[in-house]
Amino acid sequence: MHIRRAVSADSEELCSLLNKLILAGGTTALETPLTAAEFADWFIDGEFPLICHVAEHDRSLAGFQSLSLYGDPPRGYADIATFARMNPKISGVGSALFPATLAAAEELGLEFINATIRADNVGGLAYYTKMGFEPYDRLIQVPLLDGTPVDRIKKRFRVDAKRRPASTA
Repeated sequence: MHIRRAVSADSEELCSLLNKLILAGGTTALETPLTAAEFADWFIDGEFPLICHVAEHDRSLAGFQSLSLYGDPPRGYADIATFARMNPKISGVGSALFPATLAAAEELGLEFINATIRADNVGGLAYYTKMGFEPYDRLIQVPLLDGTPVDRIKKRFRVDAKRRPASTA
């Protein structure tokens, strides 16, 4: 798997990957599909993204991970978003992306990387725990578009601790 910085030309393929996850439901707080232009603005070259990396596998994009300042996080924080292709699923995409994201966070002088995960996203909660994120807050019963209340778990990774994710070996 090859990790590199995302570029605007990746927007169409990454947007398609993300929209399939949005339409499947249950793994992202995003509920409305994006256009490629919206995707680029939100994750690659808009006002709020700091960095976005992609994982390439067999000449296609298997996933991406971004850091952004969307939603005005506290000083020293940036929000992380991680998405991996559903089909065909490729194991280890998130784990391969995180070292590049962490290196970027260090270069940017961040203190914490924040992840806000739906409480019903078991895979997402497990992933961020595996990467070394620790819970610090919970948003209670945030309504989905259909009104269904779902808690959001807030986890953070202390960048300045110079910790690295546990090995999967």
